[in-house]
Amino acid sequence: MEHEVFVPVPAEALRAVLTDPDRVARCVPGLQRDAAGAGAGEDLVGRLRLRVGGHTITYRGGLRIVERDGAITYEGEGTEARGKGAVEVSLTVVLTPAAEGTGLGFTGALTATGRLAEEPDEAREVARVRLLDAFVEAAAGLAADAAEAEAEETSGTGAGAGAGAETDADAGGAEIAGADGTGDDVGTSGADGTDRASGADGADLFGDEVFREAPAPVELPSPQPAAEAAHARRTMIGRSAEEVDHAPPRGRYAPVPAPEPSGAGATLRWVAPAAALALASAVIVGRALRRRR
Repeated sequence: MEHEVFVPVPAEALRAVLTDPDRVARCVPGLQRDAAGAGAGEDLVGRLRLRVGGHTITYRGGLRIVERDGAITYEGEGTEARGKGAVEVSLTVVLTPAAEGTGLGFTGALTATGRLAEEPDEAREVARVRLLDAFVEAAAGLAADAAEAEAEETSGTGAGAGAGAETDADAGGAEIAGADGTGDDVGTSGADGTDRASGADGADLFGDEVFREAPAPVELPSPQPAAEAAHARRTMIGRSAEEVDHAPPRGRYAPVPAPEPSGAGATLRWVAPAAALALASAVIVGRALRRRR
């Protein structure tokens, strides 16, 4: 198993991430740590869901992080959560500092039985490359954030130290200027004991214009009566809330008016009396004709 990649991140920041179990766990895709924590001799314990080909295999196991001769070695083993297969892996990472970042070289070996061993070589190779690329990308992101935070902290500390030095220098200059009593910022009396606010003859140096009398308060108009205020409010913003509540609704919520009487109903009003009159006339005429016979 061999894999090489380059990331634009300082080597020291990247090494700090790759040797921290908490941050390593965040970088491994599909890893879920156990709440109980790691046992003796193990830095990480949990479950790893591995996507190989069209199948998902879940392993339970642990991982150890070991540093040897400047290299970082990950040693782990696990068993299938649903099956009898097992896997053992040993992965070594070598960091090579460069001018614009760090080169990472991965070498290692993996021994597997069960479902992973049954997958074709091409599917295992695709899963390996995808897993290592995602791991390196996540680790580089965490290292870049840590390096940026450290740089901001260093710049802030330097700026604070510089500001403190300038403040001390200004304070020292003020003390030196006021040592002989001639400085402008020390005291309010001159070397002869006279008050600087007054002249040699004790006259006031500040005229009346400096201490002017406060202007007279502005008189605000008296509040309007309730009736006038209500009228003005209706004039400005329309009808009052009470009028709106009692007013009939408008628009889509207005009541539907009752339908007007149609022409057929109006016609029946005079057709019925006329028919009755015609029937009565026919009865009278019929009786008269019978009498003549």
